[in-house]
Amino acid sequence: MDYPTEQTDELKRYCTKLSLLQEGGVTYFHLEGLRLPAGCEPPVCDALLCPTGDASYASRLYLSVQVSSPYSRNWNGSARIGEKNWVAFSWQVPTGLTLPGMLRAHLSGFTRQS
Repeated sequence: MDYPTEQTDELKRYCTKLSLLQEGGVTYFHLEGLRLPAGCEPPVCDALLCPTGDASYASRLYLSVQVSSPYSRNWNGSARIGEKNWVAFSWQVPTGLTLPGMLRAHLSGFTRQS
């Protein structure tokens, strides 16, 4: 699936480097050096945004490390993608969002109670 350039360009504002990773017919946006919301530890990590999600989630944000934030999260997801291990917490985001909107919705999971 092709994504609009203006959306991918906006994703670049959240990280130091953006690239595409394709595995098993699934497209992931690799966000290297993703800046996380205030109060997160670490404040920066690598991430994979999967806009197509899986059977349980419309989209997923996989992180290179489990992040501590002001609110406890259910870190129920793990995957091996691109020869690396990734983790994800349980957080539903609305469907139909742009890529940047999707990323912001996932990141809001660190700043809001369930």
